[in-house]
Amino acid sequence: MAATIKSAVRTARELFKQHGVETPSLDAEVLLSHVTGLDRAGLYRRWESFLAKEEEARFFALAGRRLSGEPVAYLTGCKEFMGLEFKVDPRVLIPRPETELLVETALKILPPAPVIIDVGTGSGAIAVSLAFYRPQAVVYACDLSPEALAVARSNAARHGVAERVFFFRGDLLKSLAGRLPAGGADLIAANLPYVAKEDLPGLPREVRLFEPLLSLDGGADGLEPYRRLVPEAPGFLKQGGYLLLEIGCGQGRGMAGLLERPQWETVVLKDPAGRDRLVVAGTRCAGQ
Repeated sequence: MAATIKSAVRTARELFKQHGVETPSLDAEVLLSHVTGLDRAGLYRRWESFLAKEEEARFFALAGRRLSGEPVAYLTGCKEFMGLEFKVDPRVLIPRPETELLVETALKILPPAPVIIDVGTGSGAIAVSLAFYRPQAVVYACDLSPEALAVARSNAARHGVAERVFFFRGDLLKSLAGRLPAGGADLIAANLPYVAKEDLPGLPREVRLFEPLLSLDGGADGLEPYRRLVPEAPGFLKQGGYLLLEIGCGQGRGMAGLLERPQWETVVLKDPAGRDRLVVAGTRCAGQ
């Protein structure tokens, strides 16, 4: 006899608990929602209903992959970010809730019709979100990985912003040289790899084994990609433009040291957990 929704969730939840999965109930419900097409409220409304044999088999196959450490977002193929659903797979880093701070901050300081650059776009979460919530924005997004750019393009199309988000392959800002006027951008956003090389082995198993290393490894101190980006940025920014850089815990002081006066005015913002998360660097206007 096929399992009920209740029994399937409970069985998976207990397995997840035994294997140290951090959010066993949530993961079980999200996976079953994905299999059945029901939202989580719908699962509870049909709590005592039986699953079809195909649904049960697919659900427990996904649960087995989750036990091996594979992230839920890769199993379902999607992740919510800024209220939008993004396609994700092992070609791209999974968008994190803490990165919403960068987007929210950008939306507060951008003019109504901005020109934006997103460096290391990955899934396109930042670029697409900014274009979606600023309908007059034009966004130039770049990434070193052609596989990541394919995912980002699909997300731009998915949310109806493909005509205003332009993707380029290249290292940092080099691919944008000549693509837009010098000093033409209102804001550069960058969520580059910032994990120090010595910290990579200590990352959670699901990150270390399944997410792309190219999107994680920030070199010896975690700041090497930013150390190369910062000198390139002024040539692309308008006077009074902004550079927004996502960072890791404890990196605020080191990053601020890369953005020295008189060229930059910087502030480090913390995430809801009180950790360094975002450096906001403004270019000083003439006469200031």
